[in-house]
Amino acid sequence: MKVNIYYGGRGLIEDATLYVISKLQTVLEELRVEVHRYNFYEEKNTIATLPATLKQADGIILASSLEWFGIGGYMQQFLDACWLYGDKEKISQIYMMPVVVATTYGEKEAELTLTKAWETLGGIPSAGLSAYVEEHVAFEMNQDFLNIIEKKAEMFYRTINQKQKVLPSSNNVLKASVLKPQSIELTPQESEQLSRFVSDDTYVKKQKEDIEELTAMFKQLLNDDAKPKEKSGFIDDLKQSFNPEKNFRASYMLYITDTNKKLIIEVDQEELNCYYGDKKDVDVIMKTSVESLQNIIQGKVNFQRAFMAGDITAKGNFKTLKMLDQIFKF
Repeated sequence: MKVNIYYGGRGLIEDATLYVISKLQTVLEELRVEVHRYNFYEEKNTIATLPATLKQADGIILASSLEWFGIGGYMQQFLDACWLYGDKEKISQIYMMPVVVATTYGEKEAELTLTKAWETLGGIPSAGLSAYVEEHVAFEMNQDFLNIIEKKAEMFYRTINQKQKVLPSSNNVLKASVLKPQSIELTPQESEQLSRFVSDDTYVKKQKEDIEELTAMFKQLLNDDAKPKEKSGFIDDLKQSFNPEKNFRASYMLYITDTNKKLIIEVDQEELNCYYGDKKDVDVIMKTSVESLQNIIQGKVNFQRAFMAGDITAKGNFKTLKMLDQIFKF
């Protein structure tokens, strides 16, 4: 059995949350559970990649220190990353125990927030532990409190070991009908790769620069006069590989950096129109090199993987961007 502990506090000595999760870890390890602990204040630059650590876990403990209001920024950032990049199928099999230690009012609400968040992600919540601590030394010296913490650890172990079932929750219905991520539909592997890109400051900065460049280019295109069509370049390859989709209409502008040309792709169900020139109000603007486009046409990589690798930058409707791999079969 494997259990991960995610600590969302600041790592202060007087934070009684550290004492609680330390005791929980001790009891679980005595029960021969493999425990890994992740401190968000140490991992703050790579929190977006931490959902990948859920892969091998049977259960997790989300430990939050409540110092003034809510579960804290680090914990919220981790839960956001789980929603955007986590493997939902794996999360649905993971038991979660919330732990909230407060030095102010609101520990019950924070515990409920963690439970609702995990249910919305599709995971399995279990009985949590919350406490108000006025003086951390007195709290840590209290034997009765220690016994409660140890019992909670044992109960969490039994919950996972026996794979206890839970009653249905309305949060799961809400997720299915209302809460849908506004992002491209990605495989768990692609989501994990994207989370690494998001944590890479250099990559993010480069993406922002590309977006700004595309924005400036788009503004310029709006003021340019239409240019004559050209029958050269990749047009024949696109027409030969065209795979019509019923009821699908879209327009794309592909800016090829090497040649400084704009390839317009217009799709209207079974009709395809490709030409070099300008077009206003396209659904997707893309930017790539001749080499990258050749790799796509030769079938070495598809549009989506080229986008994930950074060989293509894009602006517009990402669902429409993803359709390129369905309407062109290279």
